[in-house]
Amino acid sequence: MGAEHRLDLPEVGERQSLREQVAHALRAALVTGEMRPGVVYSAPVLAQQFGVSATPVREAMLDLAKEGLVEAVRNKGFRVTELSARDLDELTELRRLIEVPTVARLADDAPAGEFARLRPLAEDIVAAAERGDLLAYVDADLRFHLELLALSGNSRLVSVVTDLRNRARLYGLSQLPGEKLASSAREHLALLDALEAGERDAAGHIMAEHIGHVRGIWAGPGAASGA
Repeated sequence: MGAEHRLDLPEVGERQSLREQVAHALRAALVTGEMRPGVVYSAPVLAQQFGVSATPVREAMLDLAKEGLVEAVRNKGFRVTELSARDLDELTELRRLIEVPTVARLADDAPAGEFARLRPLAEDIVAAAERGDLLAYVDADLRFHLELLALSGNSRLVSVVTDLRNRARLYGLSQLPGEKLASSAREHLALLDALEAGERDAAGHIMAEHIGHVRGIWAGPGAASGA
């Protein structure tokens, strides 16, 4: 390999642990496409860019490896995980099998007040999409879906979906048309409308469509197009 591509990374401070701050910054670099699938990144080189020692960078990279976002390359560093179209299709199928019936049942089982509590978070997703704040979009989207699924009372299900969502998270959202992201964001509000109205079938349909749209959104530059 030639000289490693320099990333536009922020310096980190002391409010959070260095490990947490570095992990957050690296997730942002993944989402925006600064860090590219297939490229190997050296912890010492990244540490120089952050202005910290290599230790918190390695620790942060190990955290990302547990989420399936990067993989360790012996004596070299960490490679950003590449997912094929088939990988994405399989992860999407698993999400549909789990999330669609679970969310549909919530229309019957969960108190309407619980859905109202999630509406500000859904509005945060829309606002982040409209202003192009990709990391805020991803963070709010993850919180919304996990808190919604938590209403099922099944913590193991939430854990499984968390893992699936992390592994399906692809890169380069900055290349997406803003309206495509905003349209997906507004589906969260439509889903809450259906749930609050007790419309089980409509909620299941919106959830299934949303997962399909997300499959297309996360098909970044390194993956084949999907549903």
